[in-house]
Amino acid sequence: MPTLALAAMDKLLRHAGAQRVSEDAKQAFREVLEEYANNVAKKSVELSKHGGRTTIKSSDIKLAAKH
Repeated sequence: MPTLALAAMDKLLRHAGAQRVSEDAKQAFREVLEEYANNVAKKSVELSKHGGRTTIKSSDIKLAAKH
């Protein structure tokens, strides 16, 4: 089940300059962002465990997003 709302996808794409956004485009954008976010989340967990922590810090997320 998707986590991100389609309305948020529409807002992001319009903020980037799109005048109109199809439903298929919103769904595709959501799929891409959720896959990326899932990968960053998994890397963040690995980084916190490597640091001997159970709490994920913003630095873990920022570092995970760079790789």
